[in-house]
Amino acid sequence: MKIMLKLRNLHIVESKEELRQIPEGKTLINTINAHSYNVAQKDVLFAEALAKGDYLIPDGASIVKACRWRKGLSRPTERIAGWDLFEMEMGRLNEQVGKTVMFMGSSEKVLGLVRQRCKVDYPNLMVETYSPPYKPEFSDEDNRLIIEAINHANPDLLWIGMTAPKQEKWTYSHWEQLQIHCHVGTIGAVFDFFAGTVKRAPLWWQKNSLEWLYRLLKEPRRMWRRYIIGNVKFLWNIIKTG
Repeated sequence: MKIMLKLRNLHIVESKEELRQIPEGKTLINTINAHSYNVAQKDVLFAEALAKGDYLIPDGASIVKACRWRKGLSRPTERIAGWDLFEMEMGRLNEQVGKTVMFMGSSEKVLGLVRQRCKVDYPNLMVETYSPPYKPEFSDEDNRLIIEAINHANPDLLWIGMTAPKQEKWTYSHWEQLQIHCHVGTIGAVFDFFAGTVKRAPLWWQKNSLEWLYRLLKEPRRMWRRYIIGNVKFLWNIIKTG
């Protein structure tokens, strides 16, 4: 089997301070964790999307530890969750008046809750949303309408939330067609966390790198394969690929 990614060769953001220093302009920011690393070993386009995006943040303690263990090109000093990226970008944008944030992905129900919470948490922002059709692959017409909606909104910040690897692959594949000037983050689960439709792990679990275990205990039937088998697979992939 062809190796798609090597962790030790990836450029990964090393700290939240480095994240704060990302310059303005059209910028693609993806996250990587043990699950996405595993998936990328068998998905050429996903691997390319992660490797060739502008910035990659370590959304998992396993990634942070593996980078150190394998003496990687990047040595993150801390886990940076998609939620951390979200809070940082939204807080910074909300300091200005008249800026627009766009959420592309998820259901109309979730997006409605997102709009409501934005009014409270980020009152200075104008909010645009777009719910794409729920299907494994979009048609050419679906893609045209999504791109048209994003370009028409011309946001100052864009969030893509369709779960990995779909969100990363879609954004990477249509990057040149997006006529925008802002940071773009692929942060699927954060849509649900912010909307309140999925509860994020309490702070103690987060600080002790046990958010994965919390999710497993909450949704064992859906998450057992990802975390029990997936964590073993990640260790094997790291040993095999570096």
